[in-house]
Amino acid sequence: MRRPDFSDKKFVDSHLDKLNTRGVSRREFTALLSAGTAMGLAAASFGIPSVAVAAPSGKIAYMYFSSRLAYCRTVSKAVEDYSAALGIASTSADAEFSSSKEFDQFQQLQVAGGLSGVILNPPDASNIKRIAEICGANKIWLANVWATQPWYTPFDANDYFCFYADPDDFNASKEITTNLLSTLRKNGKKGKIIALDGIPGFITDLLRIRGRNAAFKDFADFQLADALPGNFNMEDGQKAAQDLMTRHPDAVGIYAANDEEAQGALAVLRTMSLTPGQDVLIASAGDGNPEAATSIKKGQLLCTAANVPQFMGAMMSNRLYDVMNGWRPRAAERMMHWGSRMMTADNVDGYLERYVNNGDVKPFDYRKMSKVVHPDDWDPQDLMTPLDMDIEWEGIAKPAGWDYPKAYTDSRASGETEKVAAEYKEHYKIDMFGPSPMKKA
Repeated sequence: MRRPDFSDKKFVDSHLDKLNTRGVSRREFTALLSAGTAMGLAAASFGIPSVAVAAPSGKIAYMYFSSRLAYCRTVSKAVEDYSAALGIASTSADAEFSSSKEFDQFQQLQVAGGLSGVILNPPDASNIKRIAEICGANKIWLANVWATQPWYTPFDANDYFCFYADPDDFNASKEITTNLLSTLRKNGKKGKIIALDGIPGFITDLLRIRGRNAAFKDFADFQLADALPGNFNMEDGQKAAQDLMTRHPDAVGIYAANDEEAQGALAVLRTMSLTPGQDVLIASAGDGNPEAATSIKKGQLLCTAANVPQFMGAMMSNRLYDVMNGWRPRAAERMMHWGSRMMTADNVDGYLERYVNNGDVKPFDYRKMSKVVHPDDWDPQDLMTPLDMDIEWEGIAKPAGWDYPKAYTDSRASGETEKVAAEYKEHYKIDMFGPSPMKKA
């Protein structure tokens, strides 16, 4: 069969009319040719069903650990918004803090059919290996965020485990703790700090604890007096804060493992007739929830490490969309950090405008995130960097017989890791903390 002329405007327009391209522009349609998918679109229009189309009918599922967390609810909406912008179906599933329930939900979705990709945001890492195995066997793309088993990587599973990602939680936690202690010192205070940790053993919590403890090394006039797990949710965080404040009523500062726990601590201070932001300062190690931004604006919360839940949902969805449409990540792109930024009273107004009080203005140009839709001028819209296993899982023993995956070591030895880091930095144009690119001038 003669190859179609994709430079012919009439030809392109005629097939855009026939195809279910769901918002693909003429420019984007022709750009897809370089990603190897435009021919699939044309073939579908000619009645050849075996060739993939640019806007697949399969759906992605965001599987998260609890709707009790504002972060998960916000991510779920971001996945929905991204899917609508790119013309794919999506669904969400609440595990209610149970990895076994999450596994059952995954099996139900897989058996029902039509599932092309999964964003796994699990309560712990107990289900990750089995889900990765099933995804590989059934050609379902898997993107895992935050929880995983230490030293277990996409390379140890299969090619369909295409992404593991988390923020740089160590440095983010160190930064907000340093800000907490510096501000207290500036205000003439010293003494006890209490800590609301996350879920015991959770990789994110271990990283944030390491970052927090590293910050204390430069502040001999402060002591980490006590710590209890708040399990990353407001109710448990409130209980832990109540217990700790009862034990240490003279505490001058509170470290919270995330914004949910910080909200629990705020509630406790109010019941004790203490003024948050004055009598006791609170710093959160994540995540940029709407409630956290509002509390910072009110002067109740000192700061948070904003890793932006809306970005997480869009970024993970985008990875699935691109691999579903023929793009393949290099080794250095299969495990990455996305950037956090400390949110304080100095920069909260822009955050509120873009992510909280934005009405119907979407916070990102979702289509421009895609390397399939925008192969030349794609923009991650946050700084993303390859992940270093030795930093991520520092201090955690390697499993017996484990060795670094060859693809990972080759990537680092060949300079690919540095090349990928430079490439993502070069393409990052739309500032995550700047105005929305979708806001009209």
